[in-house]
Order: sequence, then C-alpha cells, then structure tokens
Amino acid sequence: MSASVPPIRVNNNLLEMEYAVRGPIPKRAAELQKQGKKIIPCHIGNPQALGQPPLTYFRQVLSLVEDTSKIARERKLKDLFEENPYSDLKQKDFISDDVLAKSESILANLKSGMGAYTESKGPRFIREAIAEFINKRDDYKNRGGVIADPEKIFLTSGASGGVRFVIEALIAQKNDGIMIPIPQYPLYSATIKRAGGTQVNYYLDEEKGWTFDRDLLEEAFRKAVNNGVNIKGIVVINPGNPTGAILDEQHVDEVIAFAEDHNIAIIADEVYQDNIKADEFVSFARALGTKEVTLFSLHSISKGFYGECGHRGGYLEVRNPPKIQGSNMDFADLLVKTASVSLCPNTAGQVLVYLMVNQPQEGSEAYPQFIQEKNKILSDLADKATMIREAFTHMEGVECFGGTGALYLFPRLNKLPKGTTDFDYCMALLEDTGICTVNGSGFGQKEGTHHLRIAFLPPKELLAQVLPRWIEFHNKYVAETI
Repeated sequence: MSASVPPIRVNNNLLEMEYAVRGPIPKRAAELQKQGKKIIPCHIGNPQALGQPPLTYFRQVLSLVEDTSKIARERKLKDLFEENPYSDLKQKDFISDDVLAKSESILANLKSGMGAYTESKGPRFIREAIAEFINKRDDYKNRGGVIADPEKIFLTSGASGGVRFVIEALIAQKNDGIMIPIPQYPLYSATIKRAGGTQVNYYLDEEKGWTFDRDLLEEAFRKAVNNGVNIKGIVVINPGNPTGAILDEQHVDEVIAFAEDHNIAIIADEVYQDNIKADEFVSFARALGTKEVTLFSLHSISKGFYGECGHRGGYLEVRNPPKIQGSNMDFADLLVKTASVSLCPNTAGQVLVYLMVNQPQEGSEAYPQFIQEKNKILSDLADKATMIREAFTHMEGVECFGGTGALYLFPRLNKLPKGTTDFDYCMALLEDTGICTVNGSGFGQKEGTHHLRIAFLPPKELLAQVLPRWIEFHNKYVAETI
C-alpha cells in the first residue's frame, strides 16, 4: 500500500473565497434532487435552466456558423421548394435569407471559422459592432460626448471574465481597496478576495428603493481611508443585483463626480440593461461624456432577454485608461496582455455578443419572430415578478423594496424564530418545498437584517403551484417566533 499524498499549502485567498449562489444551499439542493425530490432552482439567474427558450435567431445563426454545410443545403432546399408548385411547404418552414446572409457575413469576417483562435480581445468586426451599439444606445449623434473606440473594447468570457481582468489588475497590494454596494453580487467580493485586496462596503438604502447618495459614498470612503485602505475603484451594478434597483441620471452623475474627486475608477456592471425600457437606462458611458474618469463598462449575453448563460459571452469597454506606473503601457495595454494569456474567449460566445449588439431591424424578414420572442420573454418575467411580490403580501413580516430591473427580488424577512438566520430559513424552505433560494447574508446586508434572493424565472404555471406552499411554509415557520 502506497503512502498517502502529503497535504500541500495553497493560495489562502482561494480558500477564503465565498460564492453564495453556488454555496451550501444549492449543494444541498443537488443532493435532494439526486434523492428524487423536485427542486425549483431560483438561486441563480440561469433562465434556460428553468425553461426559457433560446431566441430562434441566435440559435439559427450559431448553428449555421458552426456547421457551414447547412448554409448551402438550406439555399438548395429553398430553390427546390420554389421550383415545385405542388409542395405544401411555406417560406416560414425555411431559415430566412436574413439569417443565411448574417451567417455568411460572420464567417467571411472570421475568415478562419469557429474552431480557430481569434484576436485576444476579439475580432475587429465584432468590436466595431459593439462600438456602434454603444454609440446608438447613448445617442451619440445628438448628445455628443466621446465616441466608443473599438480598440478599447474587449470580448470576454461573460461579464465575469471582464470583472476578473479589471480587479486583478487594479489590486497591487493588500491595502488596495474596491468599493462595492451592499447587498452585492458575490462575484465582486470573491474576486477581491482572490486578488488579495480589500473589500470596502457602501450600504444601499433599502427603504429608498436600494439607492444611495453622495454622503453615503463619502462616509464609506472616509472610513476606509482612515483605516489605511488605498481605494482604487468603485463598483456600481445598474440595474441592481440582487436588488433590481434602477439608477436614474442623478445617481449616475453622483458616482461620476465622486470618482472624479477621489481619482478612482468606476466599474459599471450593466448586464441587465436590456431588462428595462431603453429610456429608463442611463449608461455610465453616456453620463461620463468628456470627463476624464476611468470607466470600465460590462455587458453580457447571459442576462437581458437572451439567457445564454452557458455560452459565456460578454464585453468590457474601457474609457480613459490610466497610465501604468513604472511602465510605458496604459491600462488598456495591460488588459490586452492579460487577455492574451487565455488566448481568446470562446468563439460561440463572441458570435452571440455580436448578435446581441446587431439584432434584426424592423422591416427585415427575421424581425417579426425576433421581436415576438423578445416581448414574450420580457412580459413573462414581469408577470412572474408580480406573482411573487403578491405572494409576499401574504407572508407575515415580509417586505420587498426596489424595482424589477434585473431577474431577482430581495425581500426582507422581518420575523424569524429566535436564534435563526436567513440561512436557516432558506435551508428549511428548500427542504420543505424544493424552492432553492440564496440567503441574504451571501450578498451582504446591514447587521440585524435578514433577506433572501429569489430569481423570478420558473414558469408561471409552476409558480402558481409552489407559491401557496411557500406562503404556508413561511407563516408556519415564523409562527414559531418566541
């Protein structure tokens, strides 16, 4: 018998990382599922896992660029159909010419197909399309400001890849700090821990819809600096995760002024921007204008109405990259160097980002089906959020503030049995009903408060079945309060 392998010492930052959305409660849910219990996975924003269908346009293009022989085959079938007056097939039974043309255009621009590496920061034509999307979204022609630069845009493996690039580059020593909103998406706390930096919390005002003001930011900044922290950046999630809050122009301007006065970077997580009406969303790039503040903006194909989480596509845009101390590079050059270590993001994700920013236009053959599917997904999300909010009104001691700008609700549990926490509540909810949520402490919260995050993604029919069970569970659970 060989001797056992001796233990080794590893990076302690990795040991200390926490990521609640894949933590103990989801792990227990997986165990219960193996035992045959029906689980409703509401712990993570993973729409297609809960039955949201992928957009036909996205998947048709992706299938054609992955298997190019299908393009010629489809054209040949359409020709045969047009030559046969007795066929009962209709045009809608074939892939549209728009989709075929888009697929051919993508392949022509990629040149070497889907199986080859691209540039480390993504093909130029996709970065140009993203720049055009940003300029149109921010109404550059009428508002002015600074035009988006394709050379300052990076394709990433989801928005998460961009977050890691930025935070790991910003943190040079242990006392380098990043300000993050509380509650926050735990990617940020985990990445700061992994990079060996310092997390600086600024607490959102729950009763005011999870918003904040300049005084709140200044208080958090002063406290950290007095403790020897060198703050390098501030994270803003808009629309908010887990809160759903939507920032108006005044709040965006306050963050920019704050960052300008303290010479820190802004990391703008804007991956839920397509979940709300265009006129409700104020991008940091638009509000920044010509101000010389470093801005990192993130977007992704995982959220919005796309739900393509598994394809891991996203982009990072950089504005006003600072020079690197002791080097002739600026921050954008450093990001190129960092990205090149991974060679490139996966090509399927890159193509889907291209389609996200280059959607079918009104009047095109593909537009009617695309817009119908988009509107159906967004309408269903709104209906499901309303159903869950209504259920909260029947749960003793539950309040829910904030909007529905993302995919989540973050209700406050005002009444829990003595000695229990929101973790205990969520675990008991899972065991009793099969509903898998995440405890509020996994996202951060004010001391003495308890919350949970639920993704409003299950089908309406399923919600109609499980919400009464949740109401019954909740009221029985809190009745045990002493």
